[in-house]
Amino acid sequence: MTVPFDLSTLQVLTFGRSSVDLYPEQHNVALADVDTFRKSIGGSPTNVAVAAARLGRRAALITRVGDDPFGAYIRNGLRRFGVHDAFISTDPQLLTPVVFCELMPPEEPSLHFYRKPRGPEMNISVDDLPVDAIESVPVYWTSASMFAEEPGRSAAMEALRLRARSAHTVLDLDYRPMFWESREQASEFISPSIDLCTVAVGNRDECEIAVGTRLPDEAADRMLERGVSLAIVKLGAEGVLVATAASRLIVDPIRVQVVCGLGAGDAFGGALCDGLLAGWGPAETVFRANAAGAIVAGRLMCSDSMPTSAEIDHLLQTGNMPEQIAS
Repeated sequence: MTVPFDLSTLQVLTFGRSSVDLYPEQHNVALADVDTFRKSIGGSPTNVAVAAARLGRRAALITRVGDDPFGAYIRNGLRRFGVHDAFISTDPQLLTPVVFCELMPPEEPSLHFYRKPRGPEMNISVDDLPVDAIESVPVYWTSASMFAEEPGRSAAMEALRLRARSAHTVLDLDYRPMFWESREQASEFISPSIDLCTVAVGNRDECEIAVGTRLPDEAADRMLERGVSLAIVKLGAEGVLVATAASRLIVDPIRVQVVCGLGAGDAFGGALCDGLLAGWGPAETVFRANAAGAIVAGRLMCSDSMPTSAEIDHLLQTGNMPEQIAS
């Protein structure tokens, strides 16, 4: 029996793509030569919702899947992870996207997207939005990839307008070149969303797309000047720049033996949502988010590998990777 969804308990709502990801079981092997794969739920906003749920938060996802077995797999898997599927719709024509990962090298895998002519989430329109949930949820997270095509672009912008810049409205700058005609087109449609969020998260390249510079401090300055209250610039091996109007610091990375670099940023995102809800300061929040990302980087999968709070505590207290708790 399906348990009725109580909107008042929702804590995290993400909006964006969902997919089925296939991970090679042979590492450092060209994709053409891989013999076997492992299947998992993917898509950055989907992974963030799973990561938040794994940390004990009540999470839901706005997305669309195909009317096919992979769509059913995503729905069933999200329920198993504790992510509510009330806002997942089914597209009658488009197939659920599939993504193949090539672990060469594991630190920076290549992704091969099969989502032609488009991903079904891009068919979400303004009329499809769960307005009450978007307006009331404590943490709303959207992916900049949603601005790549209509009608999804208009829906994503309208959702940000509905938020009226209430805390916490998080924009993941998430730039995927294959979704766009050019960097200039991406800048045209991603940049305006900076004016509608309270938290912005991205790496140097994504900051350049959004605010015109890849220099971390300058990028943070530009986001803060446009009304963002928390700007987070990921610096790779150099750590994470965390900037507010009152303070600025670089949080050092946590180094682990990388098995697969995919999903680390999404684990970071889920832990960021957890820290925002807990009311922790920016430094503590990002410190724990770094640990969450490090744990997933040391594992093969994305959604299946998202850590619990106990696993994050274990890494921070001992410096050792925790044994993965079965999903």
